[in-house]
Amino acid sequence: MAKHIESKVIGQLEQDETSNDWWVSSDVKIPFFDNEEFQITFMDFEPKKDKTFIEEADKALTNFLKLAGKDRNAISELVYKNCMDFLDSTELEEGDEEFRQITDKNEIWNFVNPTEIYVTRRDRRDKDIYVQVACECDWEEEHGLQLVFRQGRKLTRISDQDGHLTEADAYDIPDSKDKLLSQFDE
Repeated sequence: MAKHIESKVIGQLEQDETSNDWWVSSDVKIPFFDNEEFQITFMDFEPKKDKTFIEEADKALTNFLKLAGKDRNAISELVYKNCMDFLDSTELEEGDEEFRQITDKNEIWNFVNPTEIYVTRRDRRDKDIYVQVACECDWEEEHGLQLVFRQGRKLTRISDQDGHLTEADAYDIPDSKDKLLSQFDE
């Protein structure tokens, strides 16, 4: 079996040594995060079983790599809401007040540290390709934060890192009841 695959968008990905269905790229500049560099991992991909994955992943990555700082700022309100919802559901701790003092919602990104980017196919319903950005965040140190973009172009989930690509999957509800996912236009 090949130990590497080729993406027309991000180049060669090497097969992960511990997970045969994970493929890892070299560092890629990500405009969404001011050209900070990250490896991108294709997850749950078996080349012999999913013949269209690379082509669809490349389309999603092309879309995702068009997103820039202005697009990040466009979702600041949702990231801030995630922070506030978490703080409202837990006991007040030392340092939590600084989040409540944020006046410009774009400042929330000062407390978010992206760590990994994954590209994967949803295993049910739409079976579409999603770009998932795993982040550490100062308000939820245990479970962090994830940003999920359907087809790499539109945010369809923001949550802690729970392993689900959609709220619909996480809570076993219809896609039409998933607020962000249901707003996705093909």
